[in-house]
Amino acid sequence: MKIAFSPPYIDESVVSEVTDTLLSGWITTGPKVKALESEIKQLTGSQEVLCVNSWTTGAVMTLRWLGVKPGDEVIIPAYTYCATAFAVMWAGAKPVMVDSGDDLNISVDAVRRAITPRTKAILPVDIAGFPCNYARLMALVNEPEVKAMFQPTSPVMEQLGRIIVINDSAHSIGSRYGGKASGTQTDIAIFSLHAVKNITTAEGGAICLNMPAPFDNAQLYQQLRLMSLNCQTKDAFTKTKAGGWRYDIVGMGMKANMADVNAAIGLAQIRQYPRLLAERKRVFARYSAAFSQLPWAIVPPTVGADGRETSYHVYALRISGISEQQRDDIISEVARHEVAVNVHFIPLPMLTFFSEQGYDIGDYPQAYRNFAHEISLPCYPQLTDEQADYVAKTVAEAYNTVVNA
Repeated sequence: MKIAFSPPYIDESVVSEVTDTLLSGWITTGPKVKALESEIKQLTGSQEVLCVNSWTTGAVMTLRWLGVKPGDEVIIPAYTYCATAFAVMWAGAKPVMVDSGDDLNISVDAVRRAITPRTKAILPVDIAGFPCNYARLMALVNEPEVKAMFQPTSPVMEQLGRIIVINDSAHSIGSRYGGKASGTQTDIAIFSLHAVKNITTAEGGAICLNMPAPFDNAQLYQQLRLMSLNCQTKDAFTKTKAGGWRYDIVGMGMKANMADVNAAIGLAQIRQYPRLLAERKRVFARYSAAFSQLPWAIVPPTVGADGRETSYHVYALRISGISEQQRDDIISEVARHEVAVNVHFIPLPMLTFFSEQGYDIGDYPQAYRNFAHEISLPCYPQLTDEQADYVAKTVAEAYNTVVNA
């Protein structure tokens, strides 16, 4: 039985929505993007949502709006994808990596130890779709001693008066925290809408704005939208109107906008997301029922005692008592049976670029343990119960072949 890792969900509604865009005569930023922003805003309860062409450009743009400068620091987990660090670096700041907890997410205690007067932002990551401890993170940046340490280096930072929390929610659209949808628990949250995500636009991202008073999130939306279009005072859709050709450039912007032809894919998917999310949950439950019977299997968290619930994006199975090499051998054995699996993630200090910057995996022991023991299993709405059972059986047999050989 051949099983792919993460094919996109494409049904007739997606095809119809994309075709409608293609036949409309307008395929770049326009009404479909606006409609998708409205759907994400309704799903999350965010005050404003701006769709962009990727999570990475959305994060770079947000950090540039914040006004980070060389010498400023942004705290990120060592256990994440490279885009989290690259966004910080492209914005001109320094990524300060910290260790993880055993739930795969950033350690709040490690964040606390890493804060200095140079810290301007924290980018926690919802690994595999399970939310970080937002309550502790937001309480941390509001602690009097932490606020007293804060040294703003831009007008936006001065207005906020503390470290900003920008959640890397690349995996977690549809997750919940304390009974509320993810996207509203921090100052800003950014979803990825990449091809393998729960909701996709092929490539894309969505910035959820929930800045506290005195910030005006509607005004901030307009500011970031302008910035995403090269700070051009008229978008291309407006310029096509008769007599509407004249425009101005009012700042140093970026090309970060999402196109309608991309938004159409996500628009069709998000309108049926409750059903698609339920199907992912079904696959998770199938796996957990199988693996919870095995003493070596550490099943991923789905619902926490504090009201956190995953988006069921990645089934991050961990295997206790094995080495990194044994994990790799298990993956090779699984692949021999035509089941595609993955690993989330190789910690940043283990990658050549970051190790050459002086980051050392020895400083992040929990991140390494998480990585060395983790195998990500296929999880998507199209996966049948029979296929999920085959995946679980194949992984269990691979473990026995490698470890009990």
